[in-house]
Amino acid sequence: MNDRIGTAETDSPQAWLAVAAAFLGGFVVFGVIYSFGVFIEPIAAEFQASHAATSALFSVTGLTFYVFGSLTGLLCDRLGPRIVVSAGVCLLGAGLTASAFIGQIWAGYLTYGIGVGLGAACTYVPTLAMVGGWFTRRRNTALGIAATGTGCGMLMVPPLAAALIGQFGWRQANLILGIGCALLLAICAIATQRPPPAPSLTSQPLGRVVRSSAFVMLYVSWILATTALFVAFVFLPVSALDLGVGQVAAAALISALGGMSVVGRVGLGFLSSRVSALRLFKAATFVMGASYVLWLTATSYGWLLAFAAVLGLGYGVRIALMPVILIELFGLRNLGAILGVFFTATGAAALLGPPLAGFIVDRTDSYRWAAALALAVGLLGFAAVLRLKADRVSSSRQSLEQSGRCG
Repeated sequence: MNDRIGTAETDSPQAWLAVAAAFLGGFVVFGVIYSFGVFIEPIAAEFQASHAATSALFSVTGLTFYVFGSLTGLLCDRLGPRIVVSAGVCLLGAGLTASAFIGQIWAGYLTYGIGVGLGAACTYVPTLAMVGGWFTRRRNTALGIAATGTGCGMLMVPPLAAALIGQFGWRQANLILGIGCALLLAICAIATQRPPPAPSLTSQPLGRVVRSSAFVMLYVSWILATTALFVAFVFLPVSALDLGVGQVAAAALISALGGMSVVGRVGLGFLSSRVSALRLFKAATFVMGASYVLWLTATSYGWLLAFAAVLGLGYGVRIALMPVILIELFGLRNLGAILGVFFTATGAAALLGPPLAGFIVDRTDSYRWAAALALAVGLLGFAAVLRLKADRVSSSRQSLEQSGRCG
């Protein structure tokens, strides 16, 4: 299926339309998914469920999102992004809307977990992958701007969701979000178009890419650091409630995290001209891991706010650099498939982090041990990528291209 409009050229106005589509897709997907922390208490209270069982809703969503992202990445490479994103419009909107009518928490695993997760997979990976192919001269800047959509979604949607819950209850909040998100993603699907073909690039076997040492190191690091990140996304707002703050103020911690992630993404263009992408990626991973010290030792809302800001800064730089690093390593061909496979690491993190932290909270009746878990796992994520060297990045790319020519 050809979804190009007119004569496609890189770094053209059409290319910036692709950036706008990716921005909007990330805004909706991450705004919705990372608003879950403000839903956990009212859902748990209504169904009289444990923190582990309720947080598993987030885990199923994240696992579905990132595991099926590998499939939607392949479909994007073969069919073009528009048809895949259009499917995401229907799935995500229907999943949120159906979640407003569930009668038991297990039904939410199907409507919210699988429905929203599949919709997110059909939307985020295709729109992000196409941006890299639309640019040659300003690719890092374009990817950084596209990635700010996720941070803006995290900044704006959680307090909106909290206000909707306070005014109408969590069911009506899901219904309103479902309708609104479907409308926004419909605009995203219209603006989505396949990038022009990349010239003179060999096709690298996907299996060889994922077996390379550089990919494995990045993949393991991503699982560990993102496991810690998801503990914060789910349990930071409810830990603030324990300090006596209101629902909207607790949700504002996720907004602060998202807002600082935007700062990190926007600042990426300035930093990348002075520091290598790989060094920035390592530094961002370390900042994320070390930031959990602030959460572990926090005694007031101000300290939680400082933690959210530091974590958000590292998170913003790290996620904006991820496609840049993968392009430097493995090139543009099959980028949708490579991104999709890499994103399964986030699915594994979603499966591990929230339920494990929820189990710890249920057993200890304290969020500090959940913060301690996040600190340990986050620093292990930095250790996993520490040995990745720039020369290894270059040799990985070179050897893969040679194998593609020989094949």
